[in-house]
Amino acid sequence: MQRRSLMQAGLAASLAAPAATRAQSASTLRFIPQQDLIVLDPVTTTAYITRNHGYMVFDTLYGMDSRFQATPQMLEGHSIENDGRLWNLRLRENLWFHDGTPVLAKDCVASIRRWARRDPFGVTLMEATDELSAPDDRTIRFRLKRPFPLLPIALGKASVPVCAMMPERLANTDPFQQVPEMVGSGPFRFKADERVAGAKVVYTKFERYVPRSGGTPSWTAGPKVVHFDRVEWNSMPDASTANSAMLNNEQDWQEYASLNHLTMLRRARNLRMQNLDPTGYVSMLRVNHLQPPFNNPAIRRALWGAIDQTACMHALVGPTETSLYHVPLGFFAPNTPMASEVGLEPLRGPRDMAAVNRALRGAGYNGETVLLMIPSNSASLALQGEVMADTLKRAGMNVEVYAVEFNAMLQRRNRRGPVSEGGWSAFVTNWSGSDWLSPAGHIALRGNGEAGYAGWATMPRIEALREAWFNAPDEAAQQAICRDIQLEAMREVPYYPLGQVMQPTVFRANLTGVLEGFSTFWNVRRA
Repeated sequence: MQRRSLMQAGLAASLAAPAATRAQSASTLRFIPQQDLIVLDPVTTTAYITRNHGYMVFDTLYGMDSRFQATPQMLEGHSIENDGRLWNLRLRENLWFHDGTPVLAKDCVASIRRWARRDPFGVTLMEATDELSAPDDRTIRFRLKRPFPLLPIALGKASVPVCAMMPERLANTDPFQQVPEMVGSGPFRFKADERVAGAKVVYTKFERYVPRSGGTPSWTAGPKVVHFDRVEWNSMPDASTANSAMLNNEQDWQEYASLNHLTMLRRARNLRMQNLDPTGYVSMLRVNHLQPPFNNPAIRRALWGAIDQTACMHALVGPTETSLYHVPLGFFAPNTPMASEVGLEPLRGPRDMAAVNRALRGAGYNGETVLLMIPSNSASLALQGEVMADTLKRAGMNVEVYAVEFNAMLQRRNRRGPVSEGGWSAFVTNWSGSDWLSPAGHIALRGNGEAGYAGWATMPRIEALREAWFNAPDEAAQQAICRDIQLEAMREVPYYPLGQVMQPTVFRANLTGVLEGFSTFWNVRRA
């Protein structure tokens, strides 16, 4: 609490001080990203900062609107024949890459193939595909083994990783290696010569970019009209520094408004706060299914009684900001078509740690070390990690906390051996709610064992239900399957949901046209 008080005092001083006189450039937008941009290739990572960067540089065949529907973006349209087994996608005219070459269908075919090797939704699409080809320069052709009506949303989903279109010469890069250049056909160029690691990333308007005509800008769909010649991403060392930069008119837009300082930011008349993404961020405690103690499903089930989602959310926003969080959280983003509260009874009511302790012992827990990984450079995850460390200890587990920078945590996360050999037991992380919309792209809900997401859960029934979901005749049938998936997930426990939080963004009151979804930079202008 002392650290928070000091930060509040510093911000109060910023509010009382005169606004900085540093001149604004009308053609430059200054932005504080959630963290420094490290990985540039949007196909090779699930990092949201890279996804946001990817949409600056690259374009996609389809966009996703606020109703989670896919609409043509680089395409002028598509035709469907042969009872849904033949799709011809037609590229728009005047599409250009940043290196001056035209966008051709063969570039898109290579890009789709590369993305599909990293994305679960893409894997499923390619399993349903007999042939993917480019019969001419503007036509992308899918010959399918069976109808796949979700093809547009697979190629246009805003969730990670992104199906980014790039030149064939780059798309031929091993999908497990980063491409050597940032050459896309998106509305902005990446300025590699101005990048300062840990401090600054610069983009400039791509003059040859032609927005699609017609439609309404919505999330990643509709016309992408750029009004700024230059966008600078300026990383900050901590939330206090970032907030001060906003209050003193040194920056235009802070991607994540500090949840510890919402009251103070709301009082600033020159700032506007808004929640752009109605799906919010969903947090989870992911456990390792390969190693003790969480390789025992009875132990995983016994721990449900200890999970206090409300405590995790209060650690982030306090008990009074009830509009900023949602509990109970199941396995799909709340208030989206596939979400329900079926099976969530173990998450309701008071927690009885003595009963959980007895249940864990009865299930076979014998004091094994539980190594909990916490990303120390993420304020929200660090706070939830502290709650979970305390929870596991009070439940009677032998907890060792491994708190390190997020990228260092990811390196250890790849190790599958026991804790004694550098492995791990659990980690805290979060996702955009848009990644939990359905079984199609929900990476953490897969049950495909060691071929899947770190934690390597093997859940054959969930895999079978996922396949049935793709073949469901309508949304009602899909929703019924998702209820069954949630019940099975409560039994098998791939992870423990910790709650949904709404993450506001904050920007200068003279900015208009900020779209819903994640932070995008087309349509934004200074009034």
